[in-house]
Amino acid sequence: MNYAKTAVLLAAMTALFLGIGFMLGGEAGMAIALAIAVAMNAFAYWNSDKMVLRMYGAREIGPKDSPNFYAMIKSLAQNAKMPMPKVYLIDNDQPNAFATGRNPENAAVAATSGLLRRLNGQEVAGVMAHELAHVQNRDTLTMTITATLAGAISMLANFALFFGGNRNNPLGIVGSLAMMFLAPMAAGLVQMAISRSREYEADRLGAELCGNPLWLASALEKIDRSAQNIDNVQAERNPATAHMFIINPLHAHKIDNLFSTHPSTANRVARLRAMAAA
Repeated sequence: MNYAKTAVLLAAMTALFLGIGFMLGGEAGMAIALAIAVAMNAFAYWNSDKMVLRMYGAREIGPKDSPNFYAMIKSLAQNAKMPMPKVYLIDNDQPNAFATGRNPENAAVAATSGLLRRLNGQEVAGVMAHELAHVQNRDTLTMTITATLAGAISMLANFALFFGGNRNNPLGIVGSLAMMFLAPMAAGLVQMAISRSREYEADRLGAELCGNPLWLASALEKIDRSAQNIDNVQAERNPATAHMFIINPLHAHKIDNLFSTHPSTANRVARLRAMAAA
């Protein structure tokens, strides 16, 4: 993952958030916006993993609940030289998985029941190696902060309609209305750009962790086909969490574009096959 690029994008998102605060209330509004951003990110840092796991009804499992699956993750974590994460299972027929947690010491990986049922052992290993790569790269924290800021920008932009007449707002009511629509869109674009970058890097590192890029390539193709035909009701109700999954649970677009939270599956598979060939 290009950490310099991510830092620049996060800085841009923060600046956008502060800019909206200034437009709504001048320097005082910007200070309030900064305080809100700090408070929301602090809350997300400590609680986002618990919230998203609860949101999807995830159930923590141990070695007695699913011996082979638990042993697989333990082996992959040892390959990555990282602590054993908590393991969760989500009762959902759509094959998918995600990782969460503020750091490797407080990480969790979650897989759907559909993933374990529809993929073979090698493919599941490729998927979970990808999720552990996110933990190792601390992508889980980066994307938590990004999602929190994007949500805060949308919330703050909605206030523009009510505070557009503020004398400190140089844009007036028309500018405020424009900001209402453009600011959340800009924040979403930044969030998606960061998400796509981290997926490619997690694919690469995950392929190294599991030992065979073709396992992950095959898994991505199967999950992508299934995700287009099997609804993930929880994800549909909480689309802001879609970026967390290995494949977009909301029926991802087929090409890389500004409005896609994930890279094209075909592009990811092509990179993995090239990696295997090399």
